[in-house]
Amino acid sequence: MTAKVIVFALVSFFHDLFTAIWMGGLLVTVLAYLPAVKNALGGGPQVKKVMMEFQKRQSIWVYVSMASLILTGLLMTNPSPQFEALFAFGNAYSAALSMKHILVIAMIGISLYRSLVLGRAQSGITSKKERLNMKLLFINAALAVLVLLTSGFTAALARPLGI
Repeated sequence: MTAKVIVFALVSFFHDLFTAIWMGGLLVTVLAYLPAVKNALGGGPQVKKVMMEFQKRQSIWVYVSMASLILTGLLMTNPSPQFEALFAFGNAYSAALSMKHILVIAMIGISLYRSLVLGRAQSGITSKKERLNMKLLFINAALAVLVLLTSGFTAALARPLGI
């Protein structure tokens, strides 16, 4: 095994790991954690308190994941012979990769807004902003699924499968 193969395998591993931490954590939050907390504690202020504490801890991992995904993603794009440039749409691979990047940028924007704008105002947050925060959480979870879908297409299109 060459050093190049080992480095690419490690970069891919870290890319997958940070995807699982961020996007997997987001999906588990929406699909299991939030409903379980609401079911156990009801809809009162305790749920809000638990979710604020959870978001505070999870946001650290999200920030680390965002930075790591950008770095590892940049390192992973060049090995494909179909890679044209960032945000190029000249072939199916580049188009899928560009769509993935656009979705991830939208997710980053939503995450930063939820964390830095809505998260900072938690003490005086209105019910309207609280609903917005929840809507954005669900939107980001849906975007995460789309990112994973475009990742699958990108992987399939990276090299001919010979099918």
